[in-house]
Amino acid sequence: MYGLIGRIDAVPGKRDALMDILLEGTAGMPGCLLYVVSRDVDAPDALWVTEIWARKEDHQASLTLPAVRDAIGRGRPLIAGFAQRVELDPVGGHGLPGPTTG
Repeated sequence: MYGLIGRIDAVPGKRDALMDILLEGTAGMPGCLLYVVSRDVDAPDALWVTEIWARKEDHQASLTLPAVRDAIGRGRPLIAGFAQRVELDPVGGHGLPGPTTG
C-alpha cells in the first residue's frame, strides 16, 4: 500500500470552499482505499488530506482522471501553500487490508 498525509493552507477565508472541491468526485478513483479531508482545529485556514492507495502507481494515475484534474484546476486559486507532506507505508488497520510485508 501507499499513503500520504498532507496539510494544505487555504487562502484566508476559503478553507470550506477548498474542502468542498477536494471532496467532490472522490468515489471514482481506482485503487483508492481511503481519502479523508479534515479541518485543522488549531489553524482556521488549514486542511489535512489523508490518502491510502493500493499502490503508489494508483495515486499517480489518479492525477490524470478528468474529475481530479478539474478539482485541481478549481482548487489551485484557493490554495495559499502546502505546509507539510509525508509519504507512508501503511501496514493495515480498521477498514484496510491486513498487514503486508515489503
